[in-house]
Amino acid sequence: MQRLHLVFGGELVTPSKNQFKNVDDIHIVGIFPNYDSAYTAWKAEAQRTVDNAHMRYFIAHLHRLRDEEVAASGTEKLD
Repeated sequence: MQRLHLVFGGELVTPSKNQFKNVDDIHIVGIFPNYDSAYTAWKAEAQRTVDNAHMRYFIAHLHRLRDEEVAASGTEKLD
């Protein structure tokens, strides 16, 4: 199974919460084939924006959204 990871981030309303100030301004860094390459990309963006306490980047484990062992995942059931 391929283990894809999404790296994204943006400006938060407050550094103490994970709520984006403007969802339209979320920076999509990219989708990566493994955690190590996603971590490298995440770290580069986090270091690039270290002077702004409201900027935060995240790694989303896309492979966890889909269970290949189940005939239809939850996302496939959406109408």
